[in-house]
Amino acid sequence: MILDIIGFLLSALSIVIVVQAILSWLIVFNVINLYNEFVRSVWQALEVITRPIYRPIRRILPDFGALDLSPLVALLIIYILNNFVLPTLAAQLAATAY
Repeated sequence: MILDIIGFLLSALSIVIVVQAILSWLIVFNVINLYNEFVRSVWQALEVITRPIYRPIRRILPDFGALDLSPLVALLIIYILNNFVLPTLAAQLAATAY
C-alpha cells in the first residue's frame, strides 16, 4: 500500500520534471514568456517543486555551461527507483509477511 503511494508520487514527480523541462525550452526559445502572470506562476510552482531535487544533483555534476543535465539524472533516478528498487522491496516485504 505505502509502496504503491510512493510509486505514484515518483511517477507524478517525473511528469512534473518533464513539464518543467518543456516549459523551460519554450521560455528559452521565446515561444512563451514570463511576463504572462499565469506562465510565471506555473513556472515558479514547478521551480519550488523541482529545486530541492535538482540541488544535490547539480552539486555533483560538473558544470556544462548552459546545458543542465540535472532533470535527466533525476528522471533516471526515478526510473531506477520505480522499476528496480520498489518492486524488490515489495517482493521482500511479501516474502517476510508469510
